[in-house]
Amino acid sequence: MSNKPTEGCGAKPPWIRVKIGQNELFQATKARLRAHGLHTVCEEAFCPNLGHCWARGRATLLILGDRCTRGCRFCNVDKRAVLPPDPDEPRRVAEAVRDAGLKEVVITSVTRDDLPDGGAGLWAETVAAVHAAVPGLLVEVLVPDFGGDAAAIATVIRARPEVFGHNLETVPRLYPQARPQADYARSLAVLRQASDAGLIAKTSLMLGLGETFEEIGQTLRDARAAGCRIFYAGQYLQPSPRHLPVTRYVEPAEFEKIRAAACALGFDFVACAPLVRSSYHEEGQSAFVRSCLP
Repeated sequence: MSNKPTEGCGAKPPWIRVKIGQNELFQATKARLRAHGLHTVCEEAFCPNLGHCWARGRATLLILGDRCTRGCRFCNVDKRAVLPPDPDEPRRVAEAVRDAGLKEVVITSVTRDDLPDGGAGLWAETVAAVHAAVPGLLVEVLVPDFGGDAAAIATVIRARPEVFGHNLETVPRLYPQARPQADYARSLAVLRQASDAGLIAKTSLMLGLGETFEEIGQTLRDARAAGCRIFYAGQYLQPSPRHLPVTRYVEPAEFEKIRAAACALGFDFVACAPLVRSSYHEEGQSAFVRSCLP
């Protein structure tokens, strides 16, 4: 990772630096995903944990294309004109997951406000295809808000992913600057609908955009009240000078303080550290999820 100073915040501290490790499983995962022509958020979002996860048989696949209809100012996903969905994508994703020998898969997507159902139908087909191709595989989804359309959200819920994730991303005060086309209450409602349907709901925050500890605490309480059982928090890293600047690098001790606060609120699994991302490979989460399965 580059140590180029970030506007207003100075150089990255030592705990932010990461070495991309590559082993045979990493290379096999990369080759097979390429062979099926799939996008990964690992690459699109410049995730610092790409090597860690791919080397352990976990990848985050990006469906519904690699272009987004929204303009969140923290996200590196392409904002050019979107293309029509590929109806063959569920099959290709399922085959790639099977052929890559993945132990777990996270499926996410760009936001498709241009589609009547926000892409929910293709979402459900993809989850069903992966479950059919690899029985017993843990499927985690990280969905957009579908414009708050409860019917679209229900379509994905009916596919019964093992984990239903939707990221709050930041505290409500910062939504106008960070994600102006999103709505905090709407995102909480997405999580509540999944939790009420009996799914394991998960959310995450990126820190370093100007939030206070008190605001983080209130967001944690809101997420828990919405039924979230898994909570992640990590450091926001500016993808390019066009994106929101980092206001500060949160020290590991503060992440530990946030982790303790989340545990005290009753979250079943919590991961808080500078390089944690919502799709980060955490063995503890896998064990917890499997313990909840029938």
